[in-house]
Amino acid sequence: MKMTEKKLDENIKNVLLETMKTRFEDNPEHHKDINWDDSETKLLADSVKLWSLNEMEQSGGEPDIVKAEHGTFVFMDCSEESPKGRRSLCYDQSALESRKKHKPESSAKAMLKRWASNF
Repeated sequence: MKMTEKKLDENIKNVLLETMKTRFEDNPEHHKDINWDDSETKLLADSVKLWSLNEMEQSGGEPDIVKAEHGTFVFMDCSEESPKGRRSLCYDQSALESRKKHKPESSAKAMLKRWASNF
């Protein structure tokens, strides 16, 4: 299933790219042999990835590039602990429906589906 394309407002995109660049420069151990200019070029060419990274950022995460593989970059949340916006989730809809007490608002799969273009 292909979701409709998501695009960020130009101001939000610029803030996200600046945040990503700062994180990239502050954590060189996360991405040896990768340079920021290549990373930025690939990100600017893919509005869905930018949108997904912004969703990770907005939920309290700290996404960063961790490696380059077959011409693509692999991103990972590098925050020290689970971001507040992503705690207490069930795995999927079935698990969410089976909860009797302290039911979370959503599931991890539902959150990922909102962030990604293919699931």
